[in-house]
Amino acid sequence: MKLIRRHWTPGSADEWTKEDWITIIISPLCYILLSIGVGLSFLLLPVGFITLTAGIVLIILMHWIIDPKLKSISHDYEEKQQQYLEELENKVRWEEKNG
Repeated sequence: MKLIRRHWTPGSADEWTKEDWITIIISPLCYILLSIGVGLSFLLLPVGFITLTAGIVLIILMHWIIDPKLKSISHDYEEKQQQYLEELENKVRWEEKNG
C-alpha cells in the first residue's frame, strides 16, 4: 500500500483524505521554517541556512503530495466551465436570432 496517493478522479479528489491532513500539518511548518531561516540566513548563521533548506524541502514535499489532487479537481472544473460557456453562447445566439 502506498503512503501517498498520486492518482485521483475528480470525485475522490474532492473528499478530505490523509493527503489533505498531511498538507495541513506541513504548510504552517514550511512558512515558519522559511521565516526563521531567512532571518537567520541574513545574519549568516549556519543554522539559518539549514532551517531555510528544511523549509524549502518541506514546500517541495507539500506540493508533491497535494498537486495531483488539485490538478484533478481543476481539470474537472475547467471542463464544467467550458460546457457552461458553450451553453451560454448557444442561449445568446438563440436570443439574437429571435430578437
